[in-house]
Amino acid sequence: MELVVSTWNGMADEDPVIPTVDLSPFFREDDDDGKRKAMEVISKACSEYGFFQIANHGVRIDLLQRALQLSKIFFDYPAQEKLKSSPASIRIASVAPLPVGYNTQRQHCPDKNEYLLMFPPGSTFNVFPHNPHDLRKVLEDVFSNLTKTCMLVEGIMNQCLGFPTNFLEEFNHDRSWDFMVALRYFPANETDNNGLTEHEDANFITFVFQDEAGGLEVRKDGKWIPVIPSKDTIVVNLGDIIQSQFTQDIGEPSKYRGFMYKEYLQLRMKNKTHPPSRPEDEIRITHYKITT
Repeated sequence: MELVVSTWNGMADEDPVIPTVDLSPFFREDDDDGKRKAMEVISKACSEYGFFQIANHGVRIDLLQRALQLSKIFFDYPAQEKLKSSPASIRIASVAPLPVGYNTQRQHCPDKNEYLLMFPPGSTFNVFPHNPHDLRKVLEDVFSNLTKTCMLVEGIMNQCLGFPTNFLEEFNHDRSWDFMVALRYFPANETDNNGLTEHEDANFITFVFQDEAGGLEVRKDGKWIPVIPSKDTIVVNLGDIIQSQFTQDIGEPSKYRGFMYKEYLQLRMKNKTHPPSRPEDEIRITHYKITT
C-alpha cells in the first residue's frame, strides 16, 4: 500500500477502536509522505490512547501463529511435564532478574495465569521446554523478529517526541533486559473472573498479539474498549517509562527521584510476585521527567 491505512474513528464514534497504522512506508526509502502520515496517526494515538496497532510490521504472520499454536500445546501438557521447565529448583532462579521458564502466579496474586518467559536468545538465564520439539526455535525466531520491529517503532517514537537522534535507543541501550512471555489465562468460573487486573506496563514498549479468544481491553475516558484479535496486526502499548511524554493535561508537575531502569522493573515485578496488602502501596510511576 502506498498510503497509511488508519482506523482512527475519533471520539464521535459509538464504538471507538484503537488506531491501526500501516508500517510499510518505513520499509521503503522513497515514501516520506507515507512516513509523515503514519507518524501523525501514531502521535495522536499515543496522546489519546497510549495504544495503537501496527500492520505490515515485518514479522511473518505464519511465524506468530505457529508460536501461538506451539504455546497452546505446551500449556495443555500435565503440570508435571510443564514444571520440568520451571527454574524453581535450579540455581538460575535466584539470579535471574525476572522469573524465567514456566511459572504460575502465586496463590494470593489477583492475576490468574500461567506463563513461559524468556530473555533474548542466547541469554544464560533462559529455561526452555524440551517439548514441543520446535517451540524453542520458534520462540527465538519470534523474539529476534519482534526486536527488529521494536527498534523501528522506538525510532519512530523518538521522532514523534522530538528527541535528539537515537536518544531512546541510547537511553535503552541494554537490550539484555528485553523479555517475551507467553501467557495462558485460566477459564473464568463462578468465583473468579480470571485474567490480568487493570494495570500499566512498566517498560518502554510492549507488543501484544492475541489468539482468537482475545480479552485485551484499553481504557479511555473511563470506558473500556475491547481490542478485537487480528492475526495481521500487533498491538503496541506504551509503557509508563515513556507514556507521560505523550499524555495530555497531566495536571501537575513531574515528581521524580533518581532511579535505575532495572531497579524499577524489579520493583514492579514485586507487585505481581508479592502483592501489597493495600492497593495504594503498589509500586508505580505517575509522573516523571526524562532529561535529554
